[in-house]
Amino acid sequence: MSDSRPNQALALELRGIDKRFGDVHANNNINLQVPKGTVHGIIGENGAGKSTLMNIIYGFYEADQGDILVGGQICHIPNSREAIAAGIGMVHQHFMLVDNFTVLENVVLGAEDGAMLNVSLRKARKELQRLAHEYQLDVPLDATIDELPVGLQQRVEILKALYRGAKVLILDEPTGVLTPQETDHLFRILHSLRDQGVTILLITHKLREILAITDNVSVMRQGQMVGHVKTSETSKEELAELMVGRKVRLKVEKQDATPGEVLLSTEKLTYTDSRGVDMLKAVDLEIRAGEVVGVAGVSGNGQSELMEVLAGILEPTKGEVKIGSNRITADTPSSAKLVREMKVGHVPEDRLSMGLVKNFSAEESAILGIQEQPRFNGQWLSKRKDITEYCQGLMEEWDVRPRNPKLRSSLFSGGNQQKLIIAREVDQDPDVLMIGQPTRGVDIGAIEYIHKRIIDMRDQGKGVLLVSVELDEILALSDRIIVMFDGQIVGEVAADKANERILGMMMANVIPDELKQADTAGEAL
Repeated sequence: MSDSRPNQALALELRGIDKRFGDVHANNNINLQVPKGTVHGIIGENGAGKSTLMNIIYGFYEADQGDILVGGQICHIPNSREAIAAGIGMVHQHFMLVDNFTVLENVVLGAEDGAMLNVSLRKARKELQRLAHEYQLDVPLDATIDELPVGLQQRVEILKALYRGAKVLILDEPTGVLTPQETDHLFRILHSLRDQGVTILLITHKLREILAITDNVSVMRQGQMVGHVKTSETSKEELAELMVGRKVRLKVEKQDATPGEVLLSTEKLTYTDSRGVDMLKAVDLEIRAGEVVGVAGVSGNGQSELMEVLAGILEPTKGEVKIGSNRITADTPSSAKLVREMKVGHVPEDRLSMGLVKNFSAEESAILGIQEQPRFNGQWLSKRKDITEYCQGLMEEWDVRPRNPKLRSSLFSGGNQQKLIIAREVDQDPDVLMIGQPTRGVDIGAIEYIHKRIIDMRDQGKGVLLVSVELDEILALSDRIIVMFDGQIVGEVAADKANERILGMMMANVIPDELKQADTAGEAL
């Protein structure tokens, strides 16, 4: 099926693109047509070949065979410089910016007009002001990158591409680090770009976003293109089935919770960082057996610090944490090792810096934090065979691909890294599981499985603390939802009484009228 429209010019066309890495057939005879001035989604599971294909278009890789046509003309794109010259820009999932350079310096870097830098900067300032006004991309040009929130950093990357003349713009998982508000603004920017004739290629796992923003969608599976559809003529269910090759349950199935005893609690918990800023302010929280407590909030409002204090990574400044009969205070601090021994599991929000070691093998990452257990250690040496078999078992159970315990952790896709970390923590059978951003960068089939395992743990009488920027994930999994703003819990609502509007208002520190009325009724009783 062609995804072009009659009499509509193509901005980009791929014919028979093929790419192998040894025995891995990453792209297998890929054909794609992208009409000019459209937003075109590319979706598929982890390892489907999406990133390889985009890297071929942008010149990071060269195809073994096949043609790339830009504006109807065959283009040879051996490197990113030639891609830029052909009018192709790319915003990577992990931004490529110099933190201590200003916005203006980052945009000009590599695109200077001769030796006189001041001339380039003056020219760039004028052009960037025009682009910012035209595409709603306002950014303080003289601010350094490390002063900007992640949403503004992304705008800088888009401005860089537009400044270099991009007419085809590739965005790789652009909302993975954005708040819902920042995502909404990004979509307005993309619509504005499309209306001005820019063609957008959007790579994402999020079907809701695909349906909200794209005109057409192409689906990849196991290195092949398996479907092209108009967005207006498809559904989440159809796209999920095309991606996975089977029907996928998109709705989390669960019974009502039956909460039991308090497993973990905090009282007036406060954490002050090295700058003297209170990141947590007198937080009172309870997690009971047999319930999932969701934590919603705009990123940076204390959710990360809450998890790290509870996990023993950060020490509380005031107040206390109770885990069973154990008390953790500023005077009696703990550690990540001791908290783990208290039967608390922790899946960190940042898997790359805290969940695994990129240069370790998968089997070494699979025993991080539990490496001192006797089953992994002999009298003098570690039990390498037992470690390998342990990792192999986790890989089989959680469908971690490729199933190679010896492979370096950094060579797995983000979703497969995540599955390995969650598998390690769940396998320890903790009484409390704290899990941050459980499905960030994870494909639809794995999301279904991870959600099921979280509910299974709840039903086994475990307590789960869930931190996620995905409001639909919070709503689907949680029994109670607390909302954080500026380091404080500003409200709590039962999941069956919550929706995105209510949570969004609470995240902005506005209590919805229906919750005020409920409080008033409770006081009257």
